[in-house]
Amino acid sequence: MKTLLFVDDEPKVLQGLQRQLRLMRHEWEMNFVESGFKALEFMAAHPVDIVVSDMMMPGMDGSQLLTEVVKHYPQTVRIILSGHAEQEAVLRLVGPAHQYLSKPCNADELREAITRAFALRDLLGNQRLKELTTRIKKLPTLPASQNQLSEEMRQDSPSMERIGEIIARDIGMTAKILQLVNSAFFGLAQPVSDPTQAVLYLGLNTIRSLMLSVGIFAQYDQKVCPLFSLDALAQHSWLTGVMARSVAHREGQASKILEQCFLAGLLHDVGQLILASGLPEEYAGVIAKSRDQNIPVWQVELEVPIMPSSA
Repeated sequence: MKTLLFVDDEPKVLQGLQRQLRLMRHEWEMNFVESGFKALEFMAAHPVDIVVSDMMMPGMDGSQLLTEVVKHYPQTVRIILSGHAEQEAVLRLVGPAHQYLSKPCNADELREAITRAFALRDLLGNQRLKELTTRIKKLPTLPASQNQLSEEMRQDSPSMERIGEIIARDIGMTAKILQLVNSAFFGLAQPVSDPTQAVLYLGLNTIRSLMLSVGIFAQYDQKVCPLFSLDALAQHSWLTGVMARSVAHREGQASKILEQCFLAGLLHDVGQLILASGLPEEYAGVIAKSRDQNIPVWQVELEVPIMPSSA
């Protein structure tokens, strides 16, 4: 049975959540605590699959709690459920939170979000990979992308289109920007899949905060996994996105579908970036075997497990 932990300093809120999710009590073991400190005490004694926390709590807020969860329980999925939507607070959650839900949140929406989180975890059969993906706070970005973005932001009148163009060519930047803009805190009626449109929604101040105060765009260190080239992956991913969009255009698809096709192409190999940055030694072995035997990397990934199944 899956284990969930709900954290909120308002007892009535916890009671409401318990009522909302009553139908799931035979599938989920649900626990409810009233502070971040009690949550950490509970997690020290009991494994937790998903923690759902409020943002504004006395003593230890949701961001601080989830940061501690990242450090000590990286395999746990982290969700914020809060009615607090000030920009500064939201940006603090960009790293430690996997998902953001706004109060009030109806029962169906909450159940769907939790069920989807479980389904995504179950797709990964290897425990080491589960821990790797759940502890990720940010994806590495190309130094050139960061330099170009910083240069554009220093202009007297930065171009939003140019900023969107720079971000759209970088896998890590695109993934994080779209995760943020599509979170419940921004309350968009339709999901955004175009990085330039996402930049327009967020605005210059938010982009600047992401670069400076939050530090969400971390440069990729080539020394971590010398055999892996982020530049080559970025170029391949960009071209795949462009080609996917071109095919959709020739098929007469709507502009929304065109951008979704581009995004799918851009992010189709994001797993390589996750493995190279999170398991550099193991993935270097995969790349080396691919080169030595002249076979595709994806084939080696299937033949050679990243970690033993007992890990």
